[in-house]
Amino acid sequence: MSRLVVRAFSVSLDGFGAGVSQSLEHPLGIGGPTLHGWFFPTRTFQKTVLGKDGGTTGPDDDIAARSMEGLGAWILGRNMFAHSRGPWTDDGWRGWWGEEPPYHVPVFVLTHHAHEPLPMQGGTTFHFVTGGIHEALARAREAAGDRDIRVGGGVSTVRQYLSERLIDEMHLAFSPVLLGRGESLFAGIDLPALGYRVSSHVHTEAAAHVTFVRE
Repeated sequence: MSRLVVRAFSVSLDGFGAGVSQSLEHPLGIGGPTLHGWFFPTRTFQKTVLGKDGGTTGPDDDIAARSMEGLGAWILGRNMFAHSRGPWTDDGWRGWWGEEPPYHVPVFVLTHHAHEPLPMQGGTTFHFVTGGIHEALARAREAAGDRDIRVGGGVSTVRQYLSERLIDEMHLAFSPVLLGRGESLFAGIDLPALGYRVSSHVHTEAAAHVTFVRE
């Protein structure tokens, strides 16, 4: 059976997974890109997201590469797909990644507003789910088969699945930065009470990689 996982999710030392005021100019919120300083230089990011050769190798790249393996579906919050809010408009928006997103499997986008499925190049199709996190998970499980389902964010989406104890494994990359404000991953979340424990931790020059599992 597939697992629901969070992988390579970057968090500041003060617990924020995104900055404030997400917009077209600031997709990750103000200050948000600093959370991903461990990831952006890696060969995995350069190849899978930018389609370029080169990039750094080593432990951070190894972790980034593993985060993309064995996946049969993704689940994203709306903000991970678009900067817009409210009912969808016919503005031609097709995501942040160009015509060939890095997913290459079905992606289920949580939204309050209906939207037709959006097929893209490279095997990615965005499906827009209006029925909430459980409907999205059920559809992702059907699509993924025996492969894992990755919750890609944003913070609110991860928090919803955590609160319901639905995430089987969660890898967080704690970047050595302080945001001060933004979207808090842990506010009101009691991980031990929800049955989560630390299963491994790896420290690199750029991040502290901590993996949690649900008992």
